[in-house]
Amino acid sequence: MILGRTLESWCDSYPLIRELVALQETTWFNPGVAPVGQAIADVGLTSADVADASARLSRFASYLRLAFPETECSAGIIESDIVPMAHLQPLLGERYGQSLNGALWLKRDSHLPISGSIKARGGIYEVLKHAEDLALAGGLLTLNDDYALLHSDKARAFFGQYKIAVGSTGNLGMSIGIMGAALGFQVTVHMSADARQWKKDKLRSHGVTVVEYASDYSVAVAQGRQQAESDPTCHFVDDENSVNLFLGYAVAGERLKQQLAAAHITVDAQHPLFVYLPCGVGGAPGGVAFGLKLAFGDAVHCIFAEPTHSPCMMLGVYTGLHDEVSVQDFGIDNVTAADGLAVGRASGFVGKAMQRLLDGFYTVSDEEMYSLLALMERSEGLRLEPSALAGVPGIARVQADQQGYLARIGLDTQAMSNATHLVWATGGNMVPADEMEAYLAKGRELLG
Repeated sequence: MILGRTLESWCDSYPLIRELVALQETTWFNPGVAPVGQAIADVGLTSADVADASARLSRFASYLRLAFPETECSAGIIESDIVPMAHLQPLLGERYGQSLNGALWLKRDSHLPISGSIKARGGIYEVLKHAEDLALAGGLLTLNDDYALLHSDKARAFFGQYKIAVGSTGNLGMSIGIMGAALGFQVTVHMSADARQWKKDKLRSHGVTVVEYASDYSVAVAQGRQQAESDPTCHFVDDENSVNLFLGYAVAGERLKQQLAAAHITVDAQHPLFVYLPCGVGGAPGGVAFGLKLAFGDAVHCIFAEPTHSPCMMLGVYTGLHDEVSVQDFGIDNVTAADGLAVGRASGFVGKAMQRLLDGFYTVSDEEMYSLLALMERSEGLRLEPSALAGVPGIARVQADQQGYLARIGLDTQAMSNATHLVWATGGNMVPADEMEAYLAKGRELLG
């Protein structure tokens, strides 16, 4: 029984559950999506909140340039570029047996400085926000100071009085750990069994305490939360519910708007933008999608991609039960090669806040992610980790729509031929060479 109902009863009420339980690749376009003007209030945050986060990141830029010289080229701003996928797009058309219209681009959060993943946005922002709050309250800093002064033994000694804890499958822990340790915090990352060993090793090399669990993400999070509750000097970074994480991701929206304008790409009703975001617990894609909706309004369409073994956000939004249900409740094992997406229970905060702002959800198999990883490397020379490929099938899923989705949102053949499709690549450039070679070997074998 699942919440007092048989599996069959659930499938009768929600037919797509049958596909999810069978681990089939599934696509669901959300009939509840609403215009931004109606739905944005669901989030409980505004453009002013995002502007405040952006200003905070600007204040820290001088510190980041010193602490992380790899940010020098971007003047201390942590941002990734966008690149066209001109070689990959026709190969995807062949792979999926359809003509793919519009233009395919890649957002390379896989190459973000410091921690090499999308989590560098929210994770680093939350640590900086916490550091600023403590430094202002402790008289170490004023808002008018040059934040470069935080790159000092005095500042590290100050932050050394405080602890940060987080539960993670990998990339969030990397971002929190590397940033927190650089400032001087005592950081503990509680990591699930899904997390890759090299990520644990890298954290330890930065002086971060890594606690490993045999079980999944939710247990690691619970343990991190427990540590913080029993220690008043410890700040818990809550991937499921943190507003600050969410805002760190949301800053991406306005930045992308500037990047697309610089590339002479128009985004409006007749030139729609589709963005495909890999989803674990939902904080990163939810925050990014919120920022995109603020930046582009109804002209942007955000679609979440999840592994077939971990479809927690689709299950939560589709049933309307959000974090009241987990994939394990339905016998889905939550074991996937896409380690950053191995989450069984979605964020209730993100699901409820964003359910009317997300156009759809789909699942992708581990085998397909591996195959696409090899295809990406072969066609574009880019090496990504498996979870970062989850967004790649999105263009085909949208254009194969048989649910009346495109008609419902008023997009005809002409508008779709003008569309821009952006895959958000969430991580990969820090994967050790031997591990990446193993990924590629598996992908090449599957491609044949």
